[in-house]
Amino acid sequence: MGKLRGNLLPPALAILFSALLCGIALVVSGANPLRAFGAMVSQVGEGTTAVDIVNSTGVYYIAALAVAIGFQMNLFNIGVEGQYRVAAVVAAVFGGSVALPPGIHALAIILVAAVTGALWAAIPAILKVTRGVNEVISTIMMNGLALGLAAYLIRADVFGELRGNNIRTPEIPSSGWVPGIPLGSSGTVFGLVFLAAALGIGYWVMMNRTRFGFELRASGESSTAAAAGGVSAKKMILVAMLLSGAIAGLVSMPEILGRDHTYNLNFPAGIGFSGIAVALLGRNHPGGIALGALLWAFLDKSGLALDNVGVSREIVTIMQGAIVLSVVVAYEVVRRYELAAEQRRVGRQLGTVEPVGGAA
Repeated sequence: MGKLRGNLLPPALAILFSALLCGIALVVSGANPLRAFGAMVSQVGEGTTAVDIVNSTGVYYIAALAVAIGFQMNLFNIGVEGQYRVAAVVAAVFGGSVALPPGIHALAIILVAAVTGALWAAIPAILKVTRGVNEVISTIMMNGLALGLAAYLIRADVFGELRGNNIRTPEIPSSGWVPGIPLGSSGTVFGLVFLAAALGIGYWVMMNRTRFGFELRASGESSTAAAAGGVSAKKMILVAMLLSGAIAGLVSMPEILGRDHTYNLNFPAGIGFSGIAVALLGRNHPGGIALGALLWAFLDKSGLALDNVGVSREIVTIMQGAIVLSVVVAYEVVRRYELAAEQRRVGRQLGTVEPVGGAA
């Protein structure tokens, strides 16, 4: 019960605190908070908003899982943004250039995306284990390189083609598409939303039911203690980064195989950075990450209704930022509360209760 409380209470406190901050911001700006929040909730039932939220939740969930694997090792893979972008371009070029039977074609594209993401993540991983280069710095730099590489690969004189005012990769034939679930005028749910769910289940099994998951968590807690138990910290860093990159490479697949069937200049950006926030909100737990991804997608899509009530959409950005800041505070508050409760429990067992921070 205590563990469940420790996993769920911090995100709940963070959401409530961020909502309070946004409410204050709305009042200061002269808007009605209840009206603004009501408009956001009502927007879910309009048009394709509900389906868009589900689709975005799946994308954010994959990105957050990629980040969470690194977090388990105390690795900050800030490069998910670049990893999924390079993987998207390479997979789209591959998918539009080959002819394969239906099903096999889509699986091949997904595999290429995962391998490309892993290879892109391998560069900072190797720098980390061989030269001690901080992964935060190297992955941030790799993001810039990824943006330039993607722009180069879709040039008309390389692998791209000019369609109107947009440059894109050749369209993937229908044999490489992943069919979704049509819901009429409400939109179509991406078929690869189920891939996100499968990845979440696999992540939970790996971290809680396998030796690799145990060694990963042990290395993250203390590399010295893990080494004493025969676990190579360098090997775990390399494997964790490769696995994180492989999952990051799949971030773009629901949209490319389910809707766009190509990579173009208008491809969504910032998903990798949102994944960091969602992983933090979910505290690296697959269930918590799912709730965080759903919240993030809800704020993104329902925020469209704010213009209708005279409220700037930027309030959504404020709320998302407040959530990220609040979650750090909430985790610390809950941690101190749990520590105080544990001290009281031990004190009762010993027949005395010492105040928190009191003299021994």
